[in-house]
Amino acid sequence: MDATLHTPKLQHLIYCNQTLILGNGEAHITTMPNNNNIIHSNDQSSLTSSTSHSSESNDPFSTGKWASKLLRECAKAIADKDSSKFHHLLWMLNELASPYGDCDQKLASYFLQALFSKATDSGNRCYKTLTSVVERNHCFETARKVILKFQEVSPWTTFGHVASNGAILEALEGETKLHIIDISNTFCTQWPTLLEALATRNDETPHLNLTVVATPAMERSVMKEIGQRMEKFAGLMRVPFEFHLVTGLARLGELTKEELGVREGEAIAVNCIGALRRIDVDKRVDAIRMLCGLKPKVVTIVEEEADFTSSRDDYVKCFEECLRFYTLFFEMLEESFAPTSNERLALERECGRSIVNVLACDNEEGEGEEGEESDRREKGTQWCEKMKESFTPIGYSDDVIDDVKALLKRYRSGWSLLPAQGENNEVGLYLAWKEEPVVWTSAWKP
Repeated sequence: MDATLHTPKLQHLIYCNQTLILGNGEAHITTMPNNNNIIHSNDQSSLTSSTSHSSESNDPFSTGKWASKLLRECAKAIADKDSSKFHHLLWMLNELASPYGDCDQKLASYFLQALFSKATDSGNRCYKTLTSVVERNHCFETARKVILKFQEVSPWTTFGHVASNGAILEALEGETKLHIIDISNTFCTQWPTLLEALATRNDETPHLNLTVVATPAMERSVMKEIGQRMEKFAGLMRVPFEFHLVTGLARLGELTKEELGVREGEAIAVNCIGALRRIDVDKRVDAIRMLCGLKPKVVTIVEEEADFTSSRDDYVKCFEECLRFYTLFFEMLEESFAPTSNERLALERECGRSIVNVLACDNEEGEGEEGEESDRREKGTQWCEKMKESFTPIGYSDDVIDDVKALLKRYRSGWSLLPAQGENNEVGLYLAWKEEPVVWTSAWKP
């Protein structure tokens, strides 16, 4: 094995190289209106009288963590169709929530939006409105600034990049024609480090064909500019390089080798980061089988550790899991970013859109409109069950694990690496925030 491919320098280069791809410049994020006061004043007068009926023995404000208690009660009131209790709690949350406050106020604000949409059967409309706002204000510079800042302060995404790059480089070692099929929403920030590693190989520099399967959120204009920057960077690294963009993530299971530009003699790697969850739950096994049909040398999977699928029919359980996951995420953002960070606000708003999708949208499988994305996350154990039908797990080498550990040392305390373990023969690695697994990564072969 070429030792130059698996040293901590792989992740040390990640920031400067990504900047070359994403470019420089300033971005301005347009703020959205505060969602406070979504209940009209005439509604509040009728709700105020219900305060006397709430004789809670446990004061939700006594511990300081009031949002989760009120939100859980509100979700249960919706499930129980208890309109009186729901309206009272809704009024309380509306008075206390703010997308510009502390962590509890923010959680209350974004979950309130989803609960209100669920109660009024306006989830699909709310989600489309939020999506249109994102698309209207989306531009390359905004995406660049948010992505780079997030990767600077948190290993949430770079963890998967380093682990996947290490597995891909090992699996494709010695090959002269490489084809990476990138099914992710990371805007190619993963690949500069890999290009650097290919350029420093002791043997002949291979030809790299990179095909990006774009999600609906990745606008063609943005990806075209990123593709041009990738080609320029590959030229600087003296790596023979081709870039292709393919749309159709929603029908991933139906994509053909021809559509993906697969050629004879290429060693194929498939990279899936935060993308499989965007496929309808009932179509995920078909997508995995299609990937197996490509006969790749390696498939890398990175997904966030949350289960929004098995409890779809139990609203309270689904709500509990959603609240658990996003509480971790929001607390991580609060400790990682400055209070006035525009990048943090943009990430939180994107979470708000996902929360509405999961908790308030009527997006039964097969009924969504063309181009709509699922947002039903699954845990590592669930992905393992699906993958093992078509693939065999590949363990990470000590070199790759050392690279990941070196990466985590660059960040504030609280982050750790956990091996997969459990009764279901789970495989892969977990990124943990304060001992709670938040991101799962693994590698597979047919």
